[in-house]
Amino acid sequence: MSRVHDALRKAEQGGNARPKGRRPGGSLSSGRTYQDLLQEIREVPFSPAPESYLIDPNRPHDSHSEEFRTLRTRLNHLQKLQPIHSVVISSPSPAEGKSFTAVNLALAESHLEGNLTLLADFDFRRPVLHNVFQIDRSPGITDYLRGNVPLSAAIRKIAGTNLYLAPAGESVTNPLELLNLPQAKIMIEELPFVFNWVILDSPPLLFAADANMLSTLCDGTMLVVRIGVTTIDSVTRAMQSLCENNVLGVVANGARAGELYSKYTYYYSSYYYKDKKEPEEEKS
Repeated sequence: MSRVHDALRKAEQGGNARPKGRRPGGSLSSGRTYQDLLQEIREVPFSPAPESYLIDPNRPHDSHSEEFRTLRTRLNHLQKLQPIHSVVISSPSPAEGKSFTAVNLALAESHLEGNLTLLADFDFRRPVLHNVFQIDRSPGITDYLRGNVPLSAAIRKIAGTNLYLAPAGESVTNPLELLNLPQAKIMIEELPFVFNWVILDSPPLLFAADANMLSTLCDGTMLVVRIGVTTIDSVTRAMQSLCENNVLGVVANGARAGELYSKYTYYYSSYYYKDKKEPEEEKS
């Protein structure tokens, strides 16, 4: 696991995040302003599926909510050290909790006042985010990349929150080729001009090259592993497939909270971070 620790150390020291700056006049390459884009996005009700296990802002002391707030705090601390705004959430293999982590991290970020957060489903092979929020899968990202809809039509605003959602869109037979289009690079580079956080759910690293491609376009990558399921060999191979300077951290998923907190039994995610010093939690 020394590669993981080395990656975390390099991330703290500055990594290879690309400096970003807003364009003069607040405009995108299309000529539309940031405000134009936000005003054109359709709002949908916040109606998550019952089995989605989302954190509840009205129950902030639940152990799984606390863990995602801690993850949020540490990620925001890194953002103060370097210009990180777009993050890929992936895992070595399927069923390790990457989508669960991406959704709840995005929700935790959106709970902060004025913290516009976009959750984007770039897992074109097995998208699930539209099911979690019970919205239509299309129009979405693939529809935009193929030139069928404008960017605003591929995004939804979750009513009453700072959370925006870009579903995967119509099914495609060539996901990797779509990600290699210039439009994909431009989209991922420009979205942080509008949103403080852009969180991408991607396919598993060892089953498709999509996540590796996305990691080269984003400021950082977070690897989700599942306790008792993910093997050391899988983690090693997943890390070898990534640029180490781009890895922000590793999320361990699948522990019972009761293993660490005797008074709780909730399922939770914990973030491994090399720096033992806890940054001060921001106000929600």
